[in-house]
Amino acid sequence: MSLFSAASLLLFLVVTGIAVDVVLGLARLQRLVDTQPRPYPGAPPVSIVVAARDEARGIEQATRSLLAQQYPGFEVIAVDDRSTDQTGAILDRLGGEDPRLRVIHIKDLPEGWLGKNHALSTAAQAARGEWLLFTDADVVMEPRAVARAVGFCERDGLDHLAVLPEVRVPGILLQGFVTGFVGFGLAAMRPWKVRDPASRRFGGVGAFNLVRASAYRRVGGHTPIRLRPDDDLKLGKILKRSGARSDVVVGNGAISVEWYHSIGEAVDGLMKNAFSVVQYRPLLMILAALVYLVVGIGPLVALLIGPGPARIFGLATMAVLGGVLSRVRKEMEMPRRSALVFPVVCLLLAWIVLRALVLTLSQGGIVWRGTFYPLEELRKNRV
Repeated sequence: MSLFSAASLLLFLVVTGIAVDVVLGLARLQRLVDTQPRPYPGAPPVSIVVAARDEARGIEQATRSLLAQQYPGFEVIAVDDRSTDQTGAILDRLGGEDPRLRVIHIKDLPEGWLGKNHALSTAAQAARGEWLLFTDADVVMEPRAVARAVGFCERDGLDHLAVLPEVRVPGILLQGFVTGFVGFGLAAMRPWKVRDPASRRFGGVGAFNLVRASAYRRVGGHTPIRLRPDDDLKLGKILKRSGARSDVVVGNGAISVEWYHSIGEAVDGLMKNAFSVVQYRPLLMILAALVYLVVGIGPLVALLIGPGPARIFGLATMAVLGGVLSRVRKEMEMPRRSALVFPVVCLLLAWIVLRALVLTLSQGGIVWRGTFYPLEELRKNRV
C-alpha cells in the first residue's frame, strides 16, 4: 500500500471514529422543549442579564421576548455598553413601559476588562435573583423558555445549564458554514459529556447560560474571565472546575438567534475568539487550520488524484462526512443542501484561523467592538 493510500485509510478511520461519537452523542443531548415548565408556586426569582453594544437592529424584539416570559418574579437587567447607535434609547423606552426592565448605561470601560464581560459583571452585581440568566442581545425566546430551564435544573440538581440555540441564517453558503462550524465544535467539545461530574468536559453558550447565583459568586463571577473573548465557554469551565453541576441541552423551538447575516459578518465575528480558544498558542492555530484543510479537502483530493485504494478510502470518508453532516444539519433544522458546501466551509474556517493568527500577532492584540485589547494582557488571563 502506498503512503498516499495509507494516509487516506488513516483519515477514514479517524473521521469515522469521530463521526460515530458525534452521532451517538447528539442522541444523548436532551431538548429544552421536552421539559415541563417549572410550576409557579415557590419558583425561585430569576435575573435575566443582557449586554448590548450597538444592537439597535434586534434589541427590541429580543428584549420584548424576555419581558414576555411566563415566569413569576423575574427581572431583566439590560446593559447599554457604550453604544453609538439607538440601543440605549430603545432600552430606555422599553424600560419606561415595563418596570421589570432595568437599564444600566456604561460610558467608560475600566482597564483590564473586555466590554461585554464588564457589562455582564456589572449587571450581575445588581441582580436580585437566585438564578442568573446570561443571554445575548439578539436572542429571542419563546414565553416558557425560562420556566423550562429552571425546571430542568431543579429536576436534575444542576447549578448551570447552557442551551444551544436554534440558528437562523440566510443562504446556502452561510447555512453550510454554520453546519460545518457546529459539526467541528461538537466533535471538539463533546457537550454530551458535560453533565458527567467525572468528565473534564465543560460547556457554555452566550445565547443562554443559566447559572445559580451562589455558584456564580463562588467562582468570583466574571472576574476570573474578565479578558476572555470566549467568556461564555470559559464561564462553564470555571463553574465545572469548582464542582458545580452543569449540562448542555438543545434549544430548538425555545431559543433562536440570527447568528450572522453574511459570510463577512461570520468571518469578522469568529476572528475575536479563534486565538483565545487555544490559549493564544500559535502552533495550535496552525494545527487547527491543517485539520480543517485535511478533513475538508483531503478526501476529495484522494478521490480525484489518488491511486486505487486511496480513491476508495477518499470516497468512503466523504460518505461518512456526508452522513454526520446530515445528522448535524437535521438537528439544526438546516436544509439538506447545506452539507454540500462542506469543502468550501473548511477552506473558510482555515482562513479565519490563519487570518486571526496573523492579524493578532501583527497588531499586537484584537479589536472588538471598536476597542483594542493588547495581546500581552489577553495572554495573562488564561483559564
